[in-house]
Amino acid sequence: MQDKGFLMIPGPTPVPESVLLSMARHPIGHRTKDFSAVMEDVTEKLRWLHQTKGDVLTLATSGTGAMEASIVSALSPGDKVLVLVNGKFGDRWAKMAKAFQCEVTVLSEEWGKAIDPEQVKEALATPGTYKAVIITHSETSTAVINNLEPIAGYIQSHGALSIVDAVTSLGATQVPMDDWGLDFVATGSQKGYMMPPGLGFVGVSAKGWEAVEKSTMPRFFFDLLKYRKSLKDASTPFTPAINLIYALQIALGMMQQEGLENIFARHHRHKGAVRAGASALGLANYVAEDKAAAPAVTAILPPEGVSADKMRGIIKKRYDIALAGGQDQLKDKIFRVGHLGFVCDRDVLTVLAAVEGALRELGHDVAPGAGVAAALKLLD
Repeated sequence: MQDKGFLMIPGPTPVPESVLLSMARHPIGHRTKDFSAVMEDVTEKLRWLHQTKGDVLTLATSGTGAMEASIVSALSPGDKVLVLVNGKFGDRWAKMAKAFQCEVTVLSEEWGKAIDPEQVKEALATPGTYKAVIITHSETSTAVINNLEPIAGYIQSHGALSIVDAVTSLGATQVPMDDWGLDFVATGSQKGYMMPPGLGFVGVSAKGWEAVEKSTMPRFFFDLLKYRKSLKDASTPFTPAINLIYALQIALGMMQQEGLENIFARHHRHKGAVRAGASALGLANYVAEDKAAAPAVTAILPPEGVSADKMRGIIKKRYDIALAGGQDQLKDKIFRVGHLGFVCDRDVLTVLAAVEGALRELGHDVAPGAGVAAALKLLD
């Protein structure tokens, strides 16, 4: 059956019909009062989502671009940077900081486990050692969420800048920029924003702007000072993705209608339901500790001797449901169920039923409806 594809990956995520339809409008001039009115509205809604009174900038880029913009605008060549790594994306930010000639120290944790805040505290014991600490809040590759609040406190005490990858945490759980004292918060549109890929966002604190003004890093398109200057006129320094900004306005309006606390509660309910459903089907959750499990995505181990990619292939072929695979050292060892953004209880129950169907096709004896039943207990 055509056109029944069903995304249950941690990005891109499902997009509401009203958001899709908004992109069918004719573009307007991006140097007009009409566009400035849209940007002004969008920017206020972004401040609401980031829980900040500061600036949130919109860039025509991906989440990786938003992270690069943060790094090149905050730092200078030779700056000492501590990068917290417990998955593919933390490792990417370490490589990125090195590419821009920063002096990088890595504090690593085993994949599947959260960074221990006390280890961060110990690493930051001597004030002034590091100019910045780079952390992935929700490590998409392993479905782990790091305990950002205490880590942010230790970074502040040390006097360093915090540069946060919140790509799969913002819009799924608490990331209050002002309350936690976060300096740079980078995100991308294809995650909790319920939109297609193409926009990156960077929230910047007052302390962050002081660093940007002192930075000597070569940059042009990703110079956040240009974006701040344009923001005063409700504009952008370069041609924006106009139709995606239409979509952003609609999506943020939907999020405001639901309310932050309800959004966060929904994501945590879905996390619990998927984890419980997987366990009831005899499958192990890759992230053992519930408190370390990300609200945006769940990583599941297939039965012993079974290829995770084969399971995903069966689910895609028979049920037209796309699940994510493992990356790097976890390739073919886990499959990941996204429950981020425009996802409801029906979607969670459907994917668990499909996982059961794949297990049966592979010859595994599972109690009929066990996964769905376990999930329903948490969704009631």
